[in-house]
Amino acid sequence: MHRPRPCTPIQQPLLSLAGLAGLAVALVVGIMLIAGSPATAAAGQTYSAPLSRAVADLPVAAEHATGYDRDLFEHWTDADGDGCDTRREVLISEADDPVTVGAGCSLSGGRWYSYYDGVSWYDPSDVDIDHMVPLAEAWGSGAWSWSDATREAYANDLGDYRTLVGVTDNVNQSKSDRDVAEWLPAQQQCRYLREWTAVKHRWGLSVDATEKAAMTDLASTCSDLTITVTLAR
Repeated sequence: MHRPRPCTPIQQPLLSLAGLAGLAVALVVGIMLIAGSPATAAAGQTYSAPLSRAVADLPVAAEHATGYDRDLFEHWTDADGDGCDTRREVLISEADDPVTVGAGCSLSGGRWYSYYDGVSWYDPSDVDIDHMVPLAEAWGSGAWSWSDATREAYANDLGDYRTLVGVTDNVNQSKSDRDVAEWLPAQQQCRYLREWTAVKHRWGLSVDATEKAAMTDLASTCSDLTITVTLAR
């Protein structure tokens, strides 16, 4: 009977080296997937990194400066058909005191704390729902190339509490569409930076060079807490 020839002493080390190389590649790919590396980022994956690394990982690109129109981001919608649009859903979820939901999703009771300026409000009309990364900023940072459906999903994102935040109305108006290099809240600036960074990662948005420098400088003064986010796209 013909028997297969055993590996020679020279062949055996070569096969082992090849096996080790394959294993090393597999381990690297596995680690990248777990960490949500930008190289492997995809919707549904988790990205997690300390603040300084998360800021460093954001891609730098010049902003797309033309074509923005707020109407390109449809909001506020009622995605689940329960009668409460996105604005009211955020108010309900962020109320620090119980809120009563009445007919037509009318709201009564409740108290809302605006961490931008450290003020509490009892009338929902005093509270704006801020897009952490403003719609115009999102447009310039990548949303200009999205479909209408993706822009609508962004404008009404209830999947991550950091995307939409209830704040004092005139403070939100003061912020307008400015980025971190141009505007920061009076209070909790490190929290603001963490949430801004998280939203940029969640939606695969870029930063311009000036924005990146400001974020890096601010991050160096903050606790290097880990940011974890589920990628939306």
